[in-house]
Amino acid sequence: MPAVPSPPARTAVRGVFLAFEGGEGAGKSTQVRHLLSWLSGQGRAARGTREPGATAIGGTIRQLVLDPGNTALSSRAEALLYAADRAQHVHELLDPALAAGEVVVTDRYVDSSLAYQGAGRTIPLEEVLALSRWATGGLVPDLTVLLDLPPEVGLARARGRSTADRLEAESLAFHERVRATFLDLAAAEPRRYLVLDAQQTPDELSAAVRDRVGQLLVDRP
Repeated sequence: MPAVPSPPARTAVRGVFLAFEGGEGAGKSTQVRHLLSWLSGQGRAARGTREPGATAIGGTIRQLVLDPGNTALSSRAEALLYAADRAQHVHELLDPALAAGEVVVTDRYVDSSLAYQGAGRTIPLEEVLALSRWATGGLVPDLTVLLDLPPEVGLARARGRSTADRLEAESLAFHERVRATFLDLAAAEPRRYLVLDAQQTPDELSAAVRDRVGQLLVDRP
């Protein structure tokens, strides 16, 4: 059976696509909110979103992949579920918003699958990448902000908020692989990535994000 060809990478034609990545407890959702508030103040049409679960279909998938009771879920089934969520996300929300010229800010995207299902679950990265590109039609962010944090610090934050989900409940070694892969991805694409120490204060992080995003938007109408 011939391999399914992966579509070439593509960026937004009209809008601007921004992604936040990082391990558990890194503060991604807080920084998404801060950035959206700033963008609104700048008069930009902007929206926030997340993976998994940004669509109705994605919400069902989110329950499946994060429910700690789903212990029988295999690594490859998990990867396929995340890809299905992402395919619907791109089709239903990302592509239409970007085509309308909006700034779209997502809490997690493809690189989370490379880190979690690839490195964390030890599925070959090239397989996860091919699946993700097929699911998204090759859509990549204009900028990815990586909030980097030692996993033991992030897990303590995350577990202090609520009961651990399936991923938060994984071993420290799992989360160390996730962090290492995020850093490797950032090193491989320095022009697309902004790496920040997530142990800084939220205000310090927000200022650094605004500075980089402001530079990106200079030439965008």
